[in-house]
Amino acid sequence: MKISLNRISEPYQFEARNESGNTVSIDAGASIGGGGNGARPMELLIMGLGGCSGIDIVTILNKQKQKIDSFQIEIDAERETGKPANLFQEIHIRFILEGSIEKDKLEHAISLSMDKYCSVAKTLEKTAKITHSYVLNGEK
Repeated sequence: MKISLNRISEPYQFEARNESGNTVSIDAGASIGGGGNGARPMELLIMGLGGCSGIDIVTILNKQKQKIDSFQIEIDAERETGKPANLFQEIHIRFILEGSIEKDKLEHAISLSMDKYCSVAKTLEKTAKITHSYVLNGEK
């Protein structure tokens, strides 16, 4: 995997590009002088967690012939305070799905993703407690 970053605006805005040419804008928050013209790096990490687990779950449910009409992921992440790096301590992911999906198959797909397949989750769990829940067709 190769990623390149190019500063496109002072003081902190970068454009990140992957090998396929896709780009993401990255900037610092206003609290340290950034313009807020992109996602902050730690936000990108949490977005990666959502994307990684979401891709896993869709793949697993599709193999099980489950029909997904809509899929949203909400993530709440808490970081340490008062430390130089301020690592994530607690992360909760809520998967919200609509469709013809059997509850046990969804639970199994989530478990496989979070416990086995999602590389981002496996990386983050070394420093953070990751929990998850789901809402299926409006029911928790």
